[in-house]
Amino acid sequence: MDRFPSRNVYGEQLATCGTDPVTGFYRDGCCNTGYEDQGIHTVCAEVTEQFLEYSRAQGNDLMTPNPIMGFQGLKPGDHWCLCAGRWLEAHRAGRAPGVYLRATHEETLTIIPLAILEGYALDHSG
Repeated sequence: MDRFPSRNVYGEQLATCGTDPVTGFYRDGCCNTGYEDQGIHTVCAEVTEQFLEYSRAQGNDLMTPNPIMGFQGLKPGDHWCLCAGRWLEAHRAGRAPGVYLRATHEETLTIIPLAILEGYALDHSG
């Protein structure tokens, strides 16, 4: 398993995103990523009804439980590591949820400029 260093968008240690439900590509509560993570699940977001409906309309239903995969389904207010590309699509559609920058992996910056993310920040740098 080749993981990238666990640093956030500010180059600091990556904070935990969510443990109830447990999020992350590696299901470690953090938005860690590596070569296996082709979806780049690096944006720590507090999901909203608006985003969840948008995601379902794009073919990714995050609300419906999938017990076979151990997925309980998300509800508004849950913290979840989202795919950077999907978050950017939602931003362009006016449906992006707020983000926790301290828990958003620095690899996100290869897809989304920091200035855009900062406009959705639910936490602050420093």
